[in-house]
Amino acid sequence: MMNKKLLMILVLSTGMAILSRAQKISLTPNDVIPHQVAAVKTEYKGRNALAVQIPSSATVNDDKTVAIIKNIDFHNGVIEAVISGQPLKSAGETARGFVGIAFRAAENVSKMEVFYLRPTNGRADDQVRRNHATQYISIPEFPWEKLRKETPEKYEAYADMVPGEWIKVKIEVKNETAKLYVNGATQPTLIVNDLKQGKDSRGSIGLWIGPGTIGHFTDLKISKED
Repeated sequence: MMNKKLLMILVLSTGMAILSRAQKISLTPNDVIPHQVAAVKTEYKGRNALAVQIPSSATVNDDKTVAIIKNIDFHNGVIEAVISGQPLKSAGETARGFVGIAFRAAENVSKMEVFYLRPTNGRADDQVRRNHATQYISIPEFPWEKLRKETPEKYEAYADMVPGEWIKVKIEVKNETAKLYVNGATQPTLIVNDLKQGKDSRGSIGLWIGPGTIGHFTDLKISKED
């Protein structure tokens, strides 16, 4: 039987090896390909960040509002980031500060998987809104409206969060399964066991926002497993 000391050494070594593979991704306007969004470098709440929002002059009719990171080929692995979303002052009543991370995304945004947050729902008095604090969608065929109508509650879940504050997210992706972790939780907030693009899909990472939102992104790290 392996003694406890040797087991601890192996566990620590494995953890260090995983950490050593983590690649910190630079986030500047030159590092992204914006689609229906504007991305500018800024300082937000003590961190250097990339601010992303939809220009007021833009007419958007889909969910392809994202800044795609250049030169990333991601299939399986872990994505970590610190993000913040809040409604613009000019936004309507349905704005929720939609902000998230796209993965396995095509550079031309023809397809992508997305986990995103609705920060204003995190501490809403309405329990139904709270239940919709986090969301999975798959572009182009599975927007939130379709998923909520056909499979209510399956692709949404609650998480505590505050609009405008930094929120840590971690996404683990393995073949057809993806798990979303929020603010350092040891258990996933949302589990998707049937990623709509399929187990072999691959692509880039994207900084995703929804309508009426100003989003901030920093500390993006990727650990690939393939």
